[in-house]
Amino acid sequence: MLGEKIGEFQAKANFKVLPARGSVPLMDTTAEGTGSILGANATIMVSYSTEVRPDGTLYGECPNSGVIMTEEGEVATFTGAGAGKFTGQGAVSFRGAIYFQSSSSKLAALNGTAVVYEWDWN
Repeated sequence: MLGEKIGEFQAKANFKVLPARGSVPLMDTTAEGTGSILGANATIMVSYSTEVRPDGTLYGECPNSGVIMTEEGEVATFTGAGAGKFTGQGAVSFRGAIYFQSSSSKLAALNGTAVVYEWDWN
């Protein structure tokens, strides 16, 4: 195990097909949901792009377009990337890392850390 679990979120995702880059299919995904991080109830909002690689695997990036807001109004932004694969009819599984930035007192503990994530969508 790399470290302790710091949170968990459940989110609804929406997908949009983008114009292909040559023969590489591209998709844009937005997701919003609720959960907790560092013991605080929070909302997550994220937008990221994914490409389907020639071997059928996926690569996705969130270019500083992720936000977490706690119920107390503390905010953190994040950037990240991950690799994934299709796991069934329309299902996707991703693993990757995200990097936070926050000036809030509660979420500042996330600064300077690599947070490993698992994301499964069915």
